[in-house]
Amino acid sequence: MKVEPLTRQIGAVITGIDLAAGLDANCVAELRALWLEYLVIFIRGQNITPEQQMAFALQLGEPDTYPFLSGLSGFPQITEVLKKENETVNFGGVWHTDTCYQPYPPMATMLYAIDIPAAGGDTLFANQYAALASLSDGLASTLKTLRALSVAGNKAVAATRAARIDDSGTGAQADDLHAVHPVVRVHPETAIPALYLSPAHTIRFSGWSEAESAALLQTLFTIQTQQEFCCRFRWQAGDVALWDNRCTLHYPVNDYHGHRRLMHRITLKGDRPI
Repeated sequence: MKVEPLTRQIGAVITGIDLAAGLDANCVAELRALWLEYLVIFIRGQNITPEQQMAFALQLGEPDTYPFLSGLSGFPQITEVLKKENETVNFGGVWHTDTCYQPYPPMATMLYAIDIPAAGGDTLFANQYAALASLSDGLASTLKTLRALSVAGNKAVAATRAARIDDSGTGAQADDLHAVHPVVRVHPETAIPALYLSPAHTIRFSGWSEAESAALLQTLFTIQTQQEFCCRFRWQAGDVALWDNRCTLHYPVNDYHGHRRLMHRITLKGDRPI
């Protein structure tokens, strides 16, 4: 196994392993440690079936279903992340952490690249440990006293899933999915605090109106996604990414109109943020 960090803040590319052949417990433990260290890992050069992707996911945690889309036949926890050639909106094309509008958001997301445009379609990831650490002691202390509401029905992100809901929607109603979480979340495995806000989903602080919350939220969203805290990953077919939703944001770049992009996604169940 070879590990190459992408930046000093976040991300590492891993080569020299074969997920299709299966991994022993020691290799899985090493990958998990790298994932916790780098927040997102990218395993190059894989050729796996849905069954093999699911087997790898089960070695890391408990796969979950996505509330809005039906999964693959026989694999309900694997959903397609797809943009067709004739579409101009990409799935999830806003800075976010996955499904933070649920009481128990997923700890991790695994994405397997199947069809990739020749250019474009990169994904950015942002380190939320670093975002919090960059704040003044006064602001950080204030944020530790706050909780915030995240909703599934926020217009900006709801529009990005509309085409896929038309194809394979479950009938779930976005207005029914919302949750309140701490603004500063302590990672249950590393014990490191991180900002836990999602530009796509978080609309106000608990006890505050949306208007009162807007200025501070926008300031924090800008801090969360500073270039210094980010890496940008150029996908190749066969790549498998695994990121930690408890301490990262991600943003899929929508710069490949006229080209198809298909991924298979699995999320792993997580705990209630504290």
